[in-house]
Amino acid sequence: MPNMSLTKVPMPEQDPNVRNKNFLEVAMGYTEEMAMEEASRCLNCKNKPCVSGCPVNVRIPEFVAKVAEGKFEEAYEIITSTNSLPAISGRVCPQENQCEGKCVRGIKGEPVGIGRLERFVADYHREHCTDAPVKPEPNGHKVAVIGAGPSGLTVAGDLAKMDFDVTIFEAQSEPGGVLLFGIPEFRLQKDVVRREISELQHIGVEIRTKQLAGVDFTVDDLFAQGYDAIFMGTGTSLPRTLDIPGKELSGILTATYFLRMVVLADGGKLDASETLLHTGDNVIVVGAGNVAMDAARTSIRRGAKNVTIVYHKTEAEISAFPSEYEAAVAEGVQFRFLKQPIAYFNKKQMRALKNIRRQATAADETELAGLLLQNITKTETGEFIAEGGQELIPCDCVILAVGQKPAARIVSSTKGIQVDKQGFVITRDRPYGMTTRAGVFSSGDVVHGPATVVLAMKESKKVAAGIAQYVDAKKLLEDCTMDSTTL
Repeated sequence: MPNMSLTKVPMPEQDPNVRNKNFLEVAMGYTEEMAMEEASRCLNCKNKPCVSGCPVNVRIPEFVAKVAEGKFEEAYEIITSTNSLPAISGRVCPQENQCEGKCVRGIKGEPVGIGRLERFVADYHREHCTDAPVKPEPNGHKVAVIGAGPSGLTVAGDLAKMDFDVTIFEAQSEPGGVLLFGIPEFRLQKDVVRREISELQHIGVEIRTKQLAGVDFTVDDLFAQGYDAIFMGTGTSLPRTLDIPGKELSGILTATYFLRMVVLADGGKLDASETLLHTGDNVIVVGAGNVAMDAARTSIRRGAKNVTIVYHKTEAEISAFPSEYEAAVAEGVQFRFLKQPIAYFNKKQMRALKNIRRQATAADETELAGLLLQNITKTETGEFIAEGGQELIPCDCVILAVGQKPAARIVSSTKGIQVDKQGFVITRDRPYGMTTRAGVFSSGDVVHGPATVVLAMKESKKVAAGIAQYVDAKKLLEDCTMDSTTL
């Protein structure tokens, strides 16, 4: 009989006032008993609506049923038949908007904790399985993958399972991309990422690091080396900034740079002072997406005295996952809505922000510096208000999380690939994900812009299938051509 409890089995997690001082994972995972109890809440619906909400088409009711029976390794085999990175997606996938959002149990209570169960299964496999994955027999065809982030890893894993000889070319010293350098440890432990990557290597994926596209090799070089197809999953490595007065002042960072420096510092590869944030700092984070939440929560853990997120829209319009916003609030991050920066002022002691209920005019921008020095008053709550509704917020550091774009150098090094005005790669529909150069495919952030890890995985699974179709068609054409010349 199904467990008809209206609520999920609670996930053990650190207290907010404890976790905001360390980088250990906030959620500590289910025990075997907890996982089986939660899995028993699944009704095994005939129409399987949860599967329709899963971007990578995991056979959810099947794996959940195995968990309920205590057959955890069988559950793992079901998950990994369509998802090469279950320990990662179980942690960072927005299940509340996807599979769990479709769960029938959510109509009159909480949905089944599908993400929690996926994470449990992947972690159980890691801790208990000693058998090496079976390495497929190569089919004689080679595919090069540029970039070892979520897109590249997904394409590589799917193609390796289809018996392709896959080599990943990664510019950094270690594979993982945003999974390793962009998502903080308290959301995704780095050893989890490394273990998932090692699983891909066990099934034959080769990874070459410190290989920068356009410098160490080109697409023409790869084709000359006999690769049948090439995938570009280079992401959006260039952060956007704000072109406002005072942008040249010190103490202004981008979130992607800050998060990467923290990872390197915590890994002993960089002096902690080089993160450019110090104990006792007052920090402003501009933006309200997941990256902004990560930067704000990381700042608290690095010893910032006060962390304030400034967002130009309302609370209801925040683009971050609800769970990430709630976690930030619980950990002490403050929020200022309907405000945006219009200048950085007075070295790095204050930054000027404008309430955007009134649209800034060209005159506002031109006369800003002078205006800020006139008629500044301090309110009873400690805020600084200037004429025109402008407000001065004291701070020591500003972290910008206002978006990213592709590195033009990487894309432009490949002849024949068209990009749009913002530098994102244009792809065709057939085969799925092919760029405007035959044999070169792309997906993920470099195509659709910064988004979730699981969206990159979803699109990349389709592209992997497209690459396989392309290579098969190419081989068929070559075989036909060869046959005609021998008649």
